[in-house]
Amino acid sequence: MVEDEFIVLFHENRLDLNRVNTNKRYRYLLLTYVLKKLELSGGEMLRLFIITISISGLLLAGDFGYIGSAACGKCHKSSKKGAQLKAWEKGPHAGAFETLKSEEAAKIAAEKELTVPAYEASECLKCHVTGWNDGGYEIKDAEFYAQVNEKGKPTKEVKRMAGLQAVGCESCHGAGSEYKKVHKKDYETSLTLGLVTPDEKVCVTCHNEESPTYKEFNYEEKVTEITHPFPEGMERKNRK
Repeated sequence: MVEDEFIVLFHENRLDLNRVNTNKRYRYLLLTYVLKKLELSGGEMLRLFIITISISGLLLAGDFGYIGSAACGKCHKSSKKGAQLKAWEKGPHAGAFETLKSEEAAKIAAEKELTVPAYEASECLKCHVTGWNDGGYEIKDAEFYAQVNEKGKPTKEVKRMAGLQAVGCESCHGAGSEYKKVHKKDYETSLTLGLVTPDEKVCVTCHNEESPTYKEFNYEEKVTEITHPFPEGMERKNRK
């Protein structure tokens, strides 16, 4: 649902909260847009207040969890399905976190007078990991990553956290805990369970002039460098 549709539905009193994409950042952007752009009468303000309270409850609920790109890759690695995992691994997003450990990143951090290394700075992590400050990646110590299960393998939570050290699948497609078992069969329902259809607006939340390494961003050109579609003939039959 785009902002203009949101405005029309609001004015016509046809806004169905169940149709609002349940990605938390997206809901927040919609609310901010409405509050800034609408000239409200008293009755409209009351109605918007009720809507705001309803959506804010969802914002605070933290209803969708990040599972990590490795979990997504279990179903999205087959060449018959387009080998999306391999395409992501070869692209620039997979190594986004590691770039924060480079000499260039250290130099930028010093110039910005950051008090911690780039790989621990919120200003950097928000666009170099998955789900920062949104229930996803968290800074953990060596003791955390040393945890193993009864078989001597890294625990599930360790693998999940390590899998969020990148601009992963869920950075663009939304936290997958609730739609992971649904999106193959019911795409439309998945959109109410956290799935995001990425577009230019998603990209420019990070590819913008706030970045110290920003270069002019041509969406139509750049998206071809990371595209990973299903093979011809495998498009989702349930997508409207």
